[in-house]
Amino acid sequence: MENFFKFKERGTDMKTEMIAGVTTFMTMAYILAVNPNILGASGMDTGAIFTATALASAIASFCMALFANLPFVLSAGMGLNAYFAYTVVLGMGYSWEVALTAVFVEGIIFIILSLTNVREAIFNAIPTNLKVAVSVGIGLFITFIGLQNAHIVVDSATLVGLFSFKGSVAAGTFQSEGITVLLALIGILITAFLVAKNVKGNILIGILVTWLLGIVCQLIGLYVPNPEAGFFSLIPSGIISMPASIGPTLFKMDFSVIGSLDFLVVVFAFLFVDLFDTLGTLIGCASKANMLDAEGRLPGIKGALLADAIGTTAGACLGTSTITTFVESSSGIAEGGRTGMTAIVSGILFLLALFLSPIFLAIPSFATAPALVIVGFLMMQQVTKITWEDMTEAIPAFICIFAMPFMYSISEGIAFGVISYVVLKLVTGKNKDITPLMFVLALVFIAKYAVL
Repeated sequence: MENFFKFKERGTDMKTEMIAGVTTFMTMAYILAVNPNILGASGMDTGAIFTATALASAIASFCMALFANLPFVLSAGMGLNAYFAYTVVLGMGYSWEVALTAVFVEGIIFIILSLTNVREAIFNAIPTNLKVAVSVGIGLFITFIGLQNAHIVVDSATLVGLFSFKGSVAAGTFQSEGITVLLALIGILITAFLVAKNVKGNILIGILVTWLLGIVCQLIGLYVPNPEAGFFSLIPSGIISMPASIGPTLFKMDFSVIGSLDFLVVVFAFLFVDLFDTLGTLIGCASKANMLDAEGRLPGIKGALLADAIGTTAGACLGTSTITTFVESSSGIAEGGRTGMTAIVSGILFLLALFLSPIFLAIPSFATAPALVIVGFLMMQQVTKITWEDMTEAIPAFICIFAMPFMYSISEGIAFGVISYVVLKLVTGKNKDITPLMFVLALVFIAKYAVL
């Protein structure tokens, strides 16, 4: 194992990797509950989706470990699953079988692009300052996701606002929603304390302690589950359960409309978002882990991209939407994960979740929110590496950073960063700084906004 994973070379050990793998899994275990809920709106069997999501996540994560030896974990991408269900199926009127076919075709295209170095070339073409900006932007993005998941940040007349404890008491929802918001805030402070004291496994401990506090609150009656409002019991309903049959979604694809223009547009949309979400996640997480070399390149990226592509293809065959590298991988990296063993551990836990789903589905979002907030802080530290003195470098980096959380998309952040970088370099006469591929990328992004 030492020869394959190179623990000593990367400054880690088996214990650290195992803690990192468990941490990453716990911060993204919500996908096992959320993905069936979202894709189920398209008419798919939710039990089969749960099984397909767990299996595809495990397969893709194992591929990441074996092909690239990197600590990145994969599962069904958020946003892409919503596009699958609400836009392609409910909006455009296609059957979910056709949507799965589009995901399958996207996966095949990605396998080809990964093997021919196209995706790797795009990764390497992005300037160093923009790569750092991607890392910082993802930090803000996952912080925002964590605050949303915990309901600390809510919808308001100003688009977003702070949760109102006074309002929850008046509405009679404090014992369901209000107390979980309070627990999330306490969890952030607990996790921050553990990080400040450099306690080993600080993020994982923060998740478990916050969850345990929630269980105590439920036992003494301070927290009252309200399933209709989305607040479930924090105590697992059991330990072991048999996985649902995957039969209703296995290989259920429909190739009858594969040549239509609308179908190609759907494939392109999946392809575009997945491509730049994955590249952004790899850039951000690798930057945080100091895995990029002196030229800003990620050793083993071809294997990482191939794992992502194979995961998407396998996921479509099993019955789930696009599989992509999860930004929550940064939580495991923050725990010290540096090798594929982190991905192996998370993959094994996805398989265990098939038989221990009552435990994993009981992990509340308010317990994982502190992990996302603290990881966001850790990724934010990269901002000092940006060359702020050069405005043609700093301004595109800033645009990239704010676009991710405010537009709720990693790919949009990259797109706006690339476009502004190329335009600013052109109008200031610094044409030599623009590589041909960056120029092509800017044109592709502009064309994308004109067409979609």
